[in-house]
Amino acid sequence: MATLKEIAEAAQVSVATVSRVLNDDPTLSVKSQTRQKILEAAERLEYRVPSAKRQASQRLTFAALYTHGQELEINDPYYLAMRYGIETQCEKLGITLISCYDFKGDRPLVAADGLLVIGKPPAAAQAALAQQELPLVYIDGVTDDPRFDCINVDLYKISRKVIDYFISRDYLRIGFIGGRDDPANADQREQAFVEYGRHKKVVRSQDIYYGDFTSQSGYQCALKMLEAGDDYPPALFVATDSIAIGVLRALHEHGIRVPEQMALISVNDIPTARFVFPALSTVRIPSETMGAQAVNLLTERLRDDRAIPLTVYVPSSLQLRDTTTAE
Repeated sequence: MATLKEIAEAAQVSVATVSRVLNDDPTLSVKSQTRQKILEAAERLEYRVPSAKRQASQRLTFAALYTHGQELEINDPYYLAMRYGIETQCEKLGITLISCYDFKGDRPLVAADGLLVIGKPPAAAQAALAQQELPLVYIDGVTDDPRFDCINVDLYKISRKVIDYFISRDYLRIGFIGGRDDPANADQREQAFVEYGRHKKVVRSQDIYYGDFTSQSGYQCALKMLEAGDDYPPALFVATDSIAIGVLRALHEHGIRVPEQMALISVNDIPTARFVFPALSTVRIPSETMGAQAVNLLTERLRDDRAIPLTVYVPSSLQLRDTTTAE
């Protein structure tokens, strides 16, 4: 049987292009004449697509396992954008998508060719996923399992970036308001903030507050912070924009001027961030892109029988608006 290299030489294209054409890669953009040359060369050389490849090129079904309930998307559009990226890319590639919310590992997995796991699963769900053999991509939930792909953002880097910015603006005391999925375990943003902030000598234990990831929780945490009167940090790092919206309301109610008396930076850059008053300075995370690239990663693994797992970190960028002082 002919090899991909022989077909590539006959059609005068790269081996990668031959592979993607013969496997019906829907993401490939190639001229119709080039595609026809490759198919004619493959037929002339009597090339046959291996059975595993033929199966992978058929219409696929993915299951999206959301570790949160659907109501969270109302409070935090970060996850709504991620779902939109998944759904849009699956539709673009002709992939059937089954969505399962509030996945905790307490019910059987749906029949699918591959799994997309959104968020960090609880222990029981993690154990259930470890037992299955399907290709799997974690989104926004780093895993130590060496078998699976992962799409994520470097939250440690984000925390350090925010602290460095505040220090560059001469803030010597920085507070934190965040959320925890498990009250006993700090979120990565909180962990990095505490470690790096203490290293830089700008963080105090009494300036760290956490609840969940809702605006109501941010409001309550800010009220608790303001109970000490005027003894509050002049700069604040907030784990998400949704939490920050609640924080801003509490500051407004107490007459705290932002950013004159307290500067604030949050994370995610949801659409609402630029329309609240004052407009939120925030770290933009392309969550829609995370969802779309997870679909691409899973498709590619099935198509190419890739055995080596990949971890992909998407970039983030600081968007300075009105909750920080002007440059």
